[in-house]
Amino acid sequence: MSVRTTCPYCGVGCGIVATPDGKGGAAIAADPDHPANQGRICSKGAALGETLSLEDRLLHPEIDGQRVSWEAALDTVAGGLRDTIARHGPDAVAFYVSGQLLTEDYYAANKLIKGFLGTANIDTNSRLCMASSVAGHKRAFGSDTVPGLYEDFEQADLVVLVGSNLAWCHPVLFQRLEAARRARPRMKVVVIDPRRTETCDIADLHLALKPGSDVVLFNALLAVLHRQGTVAAEFVERHTTGLEAALAAAKASDPAECELRPADVATFFDWFARTERTVTLYSQGVNQSSAGTDKVNALINCHLLTGRIGRPGMGPFSITGQPNAMGGREVGALANTLAAHMDFSLPDIDRVGRFWRAPRMATKPGLKAVELFEAVGRGEIKAVWIMATNPVASLPNADAVREALRNCEHTIVSEAIRATDTVDACRIRLPALAWAEKDGTVTNSERRISRQRSFLPAPGEAQPDWWILAQVARRLGFGDAFAWNSAADLFREHAALSGFENDGSRDFDIGAHAAIDDEGYRTLAPFTWGGGRFFAEGGFFHADRRARFVATVPRLPAHAPSVEHPLRLNTGRVRDQWHTMTRTGKSVRLAGHRPEPTVELNPRDAAARGIAPGAVVRIDSRWGHAVLRAHPSDAVRAGEAFVPMHWTAKLSRAGRINAAVNPAVDPISGQPELKHTPIEIRALAVQWHGTILARRPVMLPRLTYWTHVTAAGHHAYVVAGEQPLASARRALAAALRTTNPGPWLEGEAGIGAVIADGRLEAVMVTAESYDDSARDRLAPFMAVGRLGVDQRTALLRGGEAGDRGGEMCACYGVSCNAVDAAIARGASSLDAVGAATRAGTNCGSCRPEIRVLLRAARLKRAA
Repeated sequence: MSVRTTCPYCGVGCGIVATPDGKGGAAIAADPDHPANQGRICSKGAALGETLSLEDRLLHPEIDGQRVSWEAALDTVAGGLRDTIARHGPDAVAFYVSGQLLTEDYYAANKLIKGFLGTANIDTNSRLCMASSVAGHKRAFGSDTVPGLYEDFEQADLVVLVGSNLAWCHPVLFQRLEAARRARPRMKVVVIDPRRTETCDIADLHLALKPGSDVVLFNALLAVLHRQGTVAAEFVERHTTGLEAALAAAKASDPAECELRPADVATFFDWFARTERTVTLYSQGVNQSSAGTDKVNALINCHLLTGRIGRPGMGPFSITGQPNAMGGREVGALANTLAAHMDFSLPDIDRVGRFWRAPRMATKPGLKAVELFEAVGRGEIKAVWIMATNPVASLPNADAVREALRNCEHTIVSEAIRATDTVDACRIRLPALAWAEKDGTVTNSERRISRQRSFLPAPGEAQPDWWILAQVARRLGFGDAFAWNSAADLFREHAALSGFENDGSRDFDIGAHAAIDDEGYRTLAPFTWGGGRFFAEGGFFHADRRARFVATVPRLPAHAPSVEHPLRLNTGRVRDQWHTMTRTGKSVRLAGHRPEPTVELNPRDAAARGIAPGAVVRIDSRWGHAVLRAHPSDAVRAGEAFVPMHWTAKLSRAGRINAAVNPAVDPISGQPELKHTPIEIRALAVQWHGTILARRPVMLPRLTYWTHVTAAGHHAYVVAGEQPLASARRALAAALRTTNPGPWLEGEAGIGAVIADGRLEAVMVTAESYDDSARDRLAPFMAVGRLGVDQRTALLRGGEAGDRGGEMCACYGVSCNAVDAAIARGASSLDAVGAATRAGTNCGSCRPEIRVLLRAARLKRAA
């Protein structure tokens, strides 16, 4: 029986249809009726069925690595919290939660800590992606309100994408935008981003501005709009305040500081001034900054001045990174907010306390994510409970986070995965349900609430996060307030609180659903709270019901490049991976596109440092270091570098880039500056490179560089080292044969293999030079049950399978070489390549890269 549920990845909130196969797996398809995606799906969503296996799951409670009963685990958690509060007070306790939680889980955690433990030391990993948007919204609108809807992108005549690689990070919205542009060619797209990303493929104009200069650019735009008279005078007069101060700050900004061609800046300003239907969509490139809140307000100012807000095809739009970042905002999961979009004002504290009948209501904001773990490190927080997130890998200055947890008295983690960097650092491990087993709701970036429905049974002893929290609350004496029997009970309470004493002064109100029955909850269709758009006729949520222009004064990033660290590091995502890869890392086809952690740096910077393509390099900052594969690319400006944030110690011990990332934060939002870390990059004296394929995991010796790559039916490792090749081969062979025993055979060109009873158990190739095609050549032999004589000979000669050239289309497993071959045979357009290979015909995320190959082929023919 098919089940309609919601994708667990980005903030688009796509509906999907899961059809269990009765064997623990499921077929996944896009839901044609869900308003967010309308039948579309991305490569990550399409591969969800490949991520459902249980071999890496945490299935039973553990304390200090030993399996215990739920009773023992819950008693220990409750006892530790009780004792910590008794000895040190409630502010010695903290929760760190996640946009991977469902709204009902989020609500339970927030209620327990803020209403019953008496502290607001709860923060969410959404602090890392959209806290600056929350702060900017509240400064401008008086509430954390996203004014518009997804359909505005399709109705706009100008779409400005700021700090957003929409093509890779929110691919279904990119598909919708791309389709709208094809239908209405007059639509223009501007991309504002220091990097030339795949999203630039559909841009009419790309502004590769100097990192950190967004405020300057939008201040200058505001001044030009005002000078030219592009002002919605009546709207500004009736519904706003603060314009004079904002203009004074704006007029002091010189767009030359953005390091852009004056003609390009003039074109952007002209298009914005002349185009009524303008949407400015922004994401992490704006938010993840020590000036992120000011960046948000600088661009909102331009929409307030022109009155382009809350009407079809216009408005500022924050796109969130996680599937339920918005749900967390609704229940107050941020340390500086209360549930139902209330704040730490005396009336709101009293209102929430009365609704919850809270015995120990928090009365002041708690610690935000970075400062929370700094407090753990100083010993001020004695007990920390982490839920559905991996801060040891994802927070900046990540080594300090790991050390803080190791020294903390009482560490608890609720998690679905048995081995993550964070699980390894925590004493008490509680098995939580994963995406396919969870039941509840999520809210996407356009305020649309959708049902997440389970379609697989709970494995082992895993339980819902809200159930775990409720059980601990009961042991602490709060049973009556946490006597829920289902996710529907929590949803009803959450809805009731949103409508409690809400006379229209608060934007978030789903009180009409407070009386929903279980059947109504089971069949609940997606709906957008607030009904539609906000603010077309004013009605802002400051006390005077006016919006605020905010005077934004440009500030340099918290730490400037120096002689020791002259380059700027920018971190982000790649197309087919998600967060710390605990889910996407299980899919073979998703691993093919970017199999290793790499650093992109400008060819000029690479040449100046003697760094060749494929070289192993070390990145150093004031806070730490990482070792990665180098990829010179003119997609990044000179003086800058880009590294994906997905790799953890489990996948590439030295590839954890967040160990090197700057922990500076925005002083208002507390969001870390993940886009600007001063670094230096140097080539390492690597003597050899290698590839290992093995049926069983290999305990590798100490190496300069290694990465575990997901493979079909075996384990794959890409390795490199600075010791002599001969000694490295001996050490690697010994490690390989420890877990993959059998006769060792030496082949040609650095090949060595274990073949037992005709089956290839493991194979290794090492050489002085880097060979990125080795996995493609050797992997087919791992799929053979028993090697024939000719196959054994081919293997020991280095393999005869062709080099795929990397994955182009993850949806259909189409390689780069297959696309190249189709183009060589005469495919001269995206449609023709799709007809020949299927590449680019599903999610569309690979279409920009296919266009690059098509352009290269046209240039080659022209030459």
